[in-house]
Amino acid sequence: MKAQTLVRAAALLALSLPAVGTGADPVIGSPAPAFTLPDTAGRTHSLADYKGKWVVLEWVNYDCPFVGKHYNSGSMPALQKEYTGKGVVWLAVNSSAPGKQGNFTSDVIQSRSSRYGAAHSAYLLDPAGTVGRAYGAKTTPHMYVISPAGALVYAGGIDDRPTTDVADIQGAKNHVRAALDEAMAGKPVTTPVATPYGCSVKY
Repeated sequence: MKAQTLVRAAALLALSLPAVGTGADPVIGSPAPAFTLPDTAGRTHSLADYKGKWVVLEWVNYDCPFVGKHYNSGSMPALQKEYTGKGVVWLAVNSSAPGKQGNFTSDVIQSRSSRYGAAHSAYLLDPAGTVGRAYGAKTTPHMYVISPAGALVYAGGIDDRPTTDVADIQGAKNHVRAALDEAMAGKPVTTPVATPYGCSVKY
């Protein structure tokens, strides 16, 4: 019980923390930074493995209430399922450092992912924060869309309602959905960059 209380307190504290800049800003149209990371099952994934496919990167921390908004509501799993069903590779990335909020064992991550109905292609572990910093990931969630050619076509927030209120999901403009729909149809992405919101990535 005490551990649960501490987790809740940490989550509430995260609401008051500003997004932490990493000194790297994504450049739309440039090659997405290469990476190789393990997933929760011990398999390795490299961005190069997915050349020729659309890729979404989602920075995640299940203890962040902004992330909770999109998972508890079923919104993020539904989006994942919709686009993986269209052949998109959806990679959740956790850059929380050991001992920091959001850093869990693989068993805990798999259990929580299952409970939420998460439908990502893989959940990648980046405890050193190397990949997060390479992408300039500042918040959870922080979203990126990468083209089959390996170029970054979207970077920013999941939508335009920066709150923890589930009711705000309805009526929000989902930037990731819009970017994928436009880019996959061969159209320019109307909003290629949007301000990310959420808890700071716990590097």
